[in-house]
Order: sequence, then structure tokens, then C-alpha cells
Amino acid sequence: MSLATPLAEGAVAFSPLPEILAEIAAGRPVLVLDDEDRENEADLIVAADRITPQTMAMLIREGSGIVCLCIRPDRASALKLRPMVEVNRSRHATAFTQSIEAAFGVSTGVSAGDRVQTIQCALRSTLERSEIVSPGHVFPLIAKPGGVLERRGHTEAAVDLAELAGCDPSGVLCELMNPDGSMARGSQVAEFAERHGLLCTTVEAIRSYRETRSS
Repeated sequence: MSLATPLAEGAVAFSPLPEILAEIAAGRPVLVLDDEDRENEADLIVAADRITPQTMAMLIREGSGIVCLCIRPDRASALKLRPMVEVNRSRHATAFTQSIEAAFGVSTGVSAGDRVQTIQCALRSTLERSEIVSPGHVFPLIAKPGGVLERRGHTEAAVDLAELAGCDPSGVLCELMNPDGSMARGSQVAEFAERHGLLCTTVEAIRSYRETRSS
């Protein structure tokens, strides 16, 4: 982990994007923080085509339990996913669709292994719509076509990180929580990252990286 200057106690240590992308390519989760004046939260993010039951279990155990599959609009269309609501009135217009479940190869659908099975099923290029049912325990989110350059959200960050790392352009995320059920922020995120050996970045850093590459 490369640090230019010493950190204040409890401050989050942010890693260079190439190091973040190496973690994503290896199938390891990273922590992505957004702006303090936005959601002001840290999300655990992993490439969708690299996720394992062990990593999924960590997301469920340490996160909110709401596991989201971040995908591009073309994949949502291929899956024939409808928006969760007709009129999206949420503060940041997060593009939830109807929740999904694999039709085959799962039991209750809620276990870590079952949720991984659902994600793997949704990513298959040969998928028949009958292989995915709704409702389910995985929540697809549709990223804006321009990624973080168009919308500075965790949804777009997850898709952009996966693509930049050479993975399928889709990601899995779950919001990081404290043991008492409150959102993890600031020093709580720093302590969690250090305890689990996770690298951290921000939506803004991903945006800057993309802008530099496109200039």
C-alpha cells in the first residue's frame, strides 16, 4: 500500500488505483468510499465474475445483507429486468430492478452459495430468461452508461472497477456496517480495512483515473 504522507490516527489509507485494480482482478474485495456530502458510506466491492461463496459470506456478515449486482443497461435488457418502481423517488435515483434468483441449483436462495449461483447465472451469455426468477435475494442495480463520469455512485464504481481490471463489466457490492447496525464511517472504515487487510479507494479517485486515461 503506497502512502505519500503519514496519516492522522483513524484516517482511511487510500491506495493507488493500479493496486486496487490488481485486487479486483484477483477476486478480492476492496472498500470504496463516496463523498461525505453524498451517501458518505463505504461499500465492499468485488468483481461479479470473481466472487466466491467465501467472499459472499464476508459481504453478508460484515455488510448490510443487501447484496447488489451492478450491471450495465444492456445486460439488464438481456435479462428483461424491470425497474423496481415506475417512478424512482430515491435521493440518488439508485436504479434498482426487480430482485432475482437462479431458478435452478439453489435451495432457499439466501445462503452465500445460493447468491453466488444466482450471480453466475445472471452473467452467463447463453442465459435463458426462464433460468432467472423474481423475486429473489440478489438486487440488480443498473449503472449509467458513462460510469462514474456520468454518475458518481457506488453502482458505477463497481462496474468501472471490474472493467478496468479486465473482468466482466459487472460488480457486486454491499454497504459496510458496524456491529451495532449503524453505517461504518471514518475511523470505523479504517479499522475494518486494517483488520481484514483490505485496500481502500474513493469514487472520486476512480473518476479521476478514468479522466486521465481518456485525456
